[in-house]
Amino acid sequence: MAFKPLHDRVLVRRVESDEKTKGGLIIPDTAKEKPAEGEVVSVGDGARKESGELIAPSVKSGDRVLFGKWSGTEVSLDGEEFLIMKESDILGVIA
Repeated sequence: MAFKPLHDRVLVRRVESDEKTKGGLIIPDTAKEKPAEGEVVSVGDGARKESGELIAPSVKSGDRVLFGKWSGTEVSLDGEEFLIMKESDILGVIA
C-alpha cells in the first residue's frame, strides 16, 4: 500500500483489545467498544505556521497511540480498515 496522509494527518490501524477482563470474564462482541488504541502506519509532513514554517509531527510510523473515542475518519485501503485523523486527535504515545 502506498498512502501518505497530507499535512498534519496520521493513518492509524486499530489494535484489537483483549476479549477477557482482568477478572477472567469473556466480553461478547456485542458489548465490546471499538478500541481507542492503534498503531501509526503513516504520517504526513506536518502542519504549517502562519509564517509558512513546517511544524514536524510528534509521532512516527510504528508508534502505539491512544486517541479519542470519536476521532478520525474510517477508511478501507486494500481491504483493511484504517483511521485517518489529525495529529491533534491523538491523546498520547504508549511507551
